[in-house]
Amino acid sequence: MAIKILLSRKLGELRWTQADLARKTGIRPTTINEMYHEICERVNLEHLDLICEALNCDLSEILIRVPDSIPKTADRNRTGKINN
Repeated sequence: MAIKILLSRKLGELRWTQADLARKTGIRPTTINEMYHEICERVNLEHLDLICEALNCDLSEILIRVPDSIPKTADRNRTGKINN
């Protein structure tokens, strides 16, 4: 996984529950839970903004990029296929 969601850590630091965050932001509890457990495939930018506002934090405190050991963009052509 290249992008890590650190929502569980941030909520733990603040001693907030997922339910607290859902109530404060109006984001569905299921959506918060998926982000908390890092099982979501997409993240809504408005949700990220609401979460940062509610938790009084920067985006870098809840999202980080962990580089892969093997680059995915190695040598791709315009169609996205890897050149041999």
